[in-house]
Amino acid sequence: MQKQALPIRPLILASTSVYRRELLSRLGLPFETASPMVDETPQTGETAAHTSLRLAISKAVALKGAFPNALLIGSDQVALLDGQQLGKPGTHERAVSQLTLMRGRTVAFHTAVAVHDAQSGVTHSATDITRVTLRHYSDAQIEHYLRREQPYDCAGSAKVESLGIAMIAAVESTDPTALIGLPLIALCNLLQQHGVEVL
Repeated sequence: MQKQALPIRPLILASTSVYRRELLSRLGLPFETASPMVDETPQTGETAAHTSLRLAISKAVALKGAFPNALLIGSDQVALLDGQQLGKPGTHERAVSQLTLMRGRTVAFHTAVAVHDAQSGVTHSATDITRVTLRHYSDAQIEHYLRREQPYDCAGSAKVESLGIAMIAAVESTDPTALIGLPLIALCNLLQQHGVEVL
């Protein structure tokens, strides 16, 4: 007699990011998205690793009241250069400043993911660190890239999944999806801990 698969719990991605939605869809699991409405401002004296992890967990937990039976996925990314956190630039001017600062340097992208079980209150989380070395691009190339790509909603202003790859000299990572914003290798492990088998 064939074993029946257990029904999959409702899966909610606590994000409105198109990048994270596209990544999660790769796993072939049904899910919904919702905005967690979490303040992403780093706390005083907080490390990049702690900021990304705190925000990933906060985003997941923020939706437990709206989805009391669901598994909630939160993720956050912080870029770090010389101890300075580089968040989403938001504006063209700030993106120019970030890319100028990062030129020819190596930036560490801390990407955290958390899965919160709204029923049990249990949360499992993980953090990935991806090191990205930027090219010695010119000021004109920065302007050309930003006008074409407008990556103002991406930490560090360089979108590796599109034209931003031309700004990058090398990437050192254990998970190619982490830099885009949702580390799927870690997420598969976390989902398994919550009883969800992706395969």
